Amino acid sequence: MLDISRRAFLIKSLATAGTFSCGLHAFAEPKQRAYRRNLTFLDESPDVFHEPFDDGLDGRLLTDLSQLSDDSLITPNEHFFIRTRTPDQIDISNPWSVTVDGLVGEHHSFSVNDFMDIAEPQGEVLLECSGNNGRNRGFGLLSAANWDGVPLATLLERIDVRREATAVLVGGFDGHSQTTRGSVKGASWIFPIEQLAKHGAFLATHMNGERLPRDHGIPVRLIVPRWYGCCCIKWVNRIELVDDTAPATSQMLEFSTRTHQGGRHPLARDYRPASMDQAAMPVRVEQWEEDGDVVYFVVGIMWGGETLTKELLIRFGNDEEFVPVQTVHGQPHNNTWGLWSHEWRPVSSKRYDITLKVGDPTIRTRRLDIGYYRRSVNVEQV
Repeated sequence: MLDISRRAFLIKSLATAGTFSCGLHAFAEPKQRAYRRNLTFLDESPDVFHEPFDDGLDGRLLTDLSQLSDDSLITPNEHFFIRTRTPDQIDISNPWSVTVDGLVGEHHSFSVNDFMDIAEPQGEVLLECSGNNGRNRGFGLLSAANWDGVPLATLLERIDVRREATAVLVGGFDGHSQTTRGSVKGASWIFPIEQLAKHGAFLATHMNGERLPRDHGIPVRLIVPRWYGCCCIKWVNRIELVDDTAPATSQMLEFSTRTHQGGRHPLARDYRPASMDQAAMPVRVEQWEEDGDVVYFVVGIMWGGETLTKELLIRFGNDEEFVPVQTVHGQPHNNTWGLWSHEWRPVSSKRYDITLKVGDPTIRTRRLDIGYYRRSVNVEQV
């Protein structure tokens, strides 16, 4: 990805030649357009992007979504967000195994080589931390990668699962000696067996063609497409078959509000799938000069949900009506994100709150409904 200054120079050079394209925009003579700058989103104070900070349960790395374009929707491993950094008490130099026990006819132990032998490409999957926000994160806990791994359903086919088993607990190593500012130790989640199959959950071994990086769960991590990242356990070392009496894990209790559970339920069976609804937000607002006038382009992403749609609406303030987004490339599938763009000509210089809405009322959009992904800019020149 070009840095902003180099990108601006290239765009301006192409603009003087007549016809050019950049990202989602395609322009031609007689209009002459030159990129000026990106507006800064207001009320957001994210830490530095693309550099890890803090340790253990408080360790983070934020992805800079403003750099996304139609040819850079796969996040490089070094830029993929981190919500928890490698536990300092882990030792991945020793042989690693994943035990399978609980309501099974016979206990099993799978080595890393067992997974490597049957790992297959699982495609592009986006992850989002359920605590992703703009206030102090710049919505940077959101990324997409190509993964390789073993479907959990394939693994369970090798196990003699007892009839009374209704769910699967997946747990990961979580030994941290550091104190934490608020996170709870204990990395595990309980999934109804049918949900794991429905969503295509898999145990990942590779990320973007490389072995999982340390902070992303090497040697094995769980990926559950379209579920929040708190369910995608890293450093997996335990799988347990359980029944309807299984209590909720500490991680399920900690993230119950963020995953829209309507309360902290004592039993795992009372938890709904922690799936991401259809969502959308702007990732940058570009200011351009066109034949002496100023024009703005809002570029954004849409992700999540279970049904593909391009019915995306936008407005620039509560006193305005929603209008269709002009260009919606859409998601190739619901496991990942897609881009959209909208030409915008504000009528006055002031603060604008940019809100998105899905036009299909049958699609669930809980976070969009409450304005969770609303972003604001200050326009000084119209």
